Amino acid sequence: MYQQIDSNKRKTVLLMTIFIIFVLFLGWLFGQFTDTGYLGLVIAIIISLIMGFASYFAGDKVALATAGAKPIEKQDNPYVFRMVENLCITAGLPLPKVYIINDPNINAFATGRDPKHASIAVTTGAIEKLENQELEGVLAHELSHIKNYDIRLMMVVIVLVGIIALLADWLMRSFLWGRNSRDKNQIGLILLIAGIILAILSPLIAQLIQLAISRKREFLADADGALLTRYPQGLADALEKIAITNQMPLQRANNATAHLYIANPFGQTKKFLSSLFATHPPINERINKLRQMA
Repeated sequence: MYQQIDSNKRKTVLLMTIFIIFVLFLGWLFGQFTDTGYLGLVIAIIISLIMGFASYFAGDKVALATAGAKPIEKQDNPYVFRMVENLCITAGLPLPKVYIINDPNINAFATGRDPKHASIAVTTGAIEKLENQELEGVLAHELSHIKNYDIRLMMVVIVLVGIIALLADWLMRSFLWGRNSRDKNQIGLILLIAGIILAILSPLIAQLIQLAISRKREFLADADGALLTRYPQGLADALEKIAITNQMPLQRANNATAHLYIANPFGQTKKFLSSLFATHPPINERINKLRQMA
């Protein structure tokens, strides 16, 4: 389990590094073509940081409202509340706010900018269909996201995706309407062709990197959750039930919050292209890794 956690952390750092290098290169290319230096990149960073700052402090409320999650207290559902309490004590985490989503699918997610400002939401389907150790595995997985500051990491990724989207748009506009001293020489032609290709592909590349990071964090949360409960089989059995029963999407599934859930809220993806753009790794692969830890 420790090896799995360390491996996923290294892979996440590598992906983030590639993401940042790609942003810097795109900004450099924009400056080279428009003769504005790093001005465009600086503006893009400022705008994206403002967007990220707003999302950082209000993103959890938006995610919970989008999912239709309702807050509960201990007297409303002692079973779930006490399970969260016990896991938090074991993990050394402050107790997050607990929410229930009225949906027959088995799913859950955690949100919040840090452990002191965190929330955990679980569907009624998970509470009704999962055995005690299975539900405990699911909740431990989500608490691991809180413990590992995964939500903060994803906010950084969202900011970077915003920068790439803005730069790609500016590149396309500059190619269509802009003129500069490089237009008449061979280097300018090469930059023009490369820039057009990047401007078209950049949003797609950014999305793929974002999804890759999201998937790596799911593997990390699986391993860390198994470490918390000391029973990987519980989460593996829960994921197996999810693979069998979650054939239809959540009633309030949303692309913007899909990466937060323990399993794809749109149901299981079987087609290659759907799997390529999925926010979660193949569920059978996650189950196999957990069973190897048992």
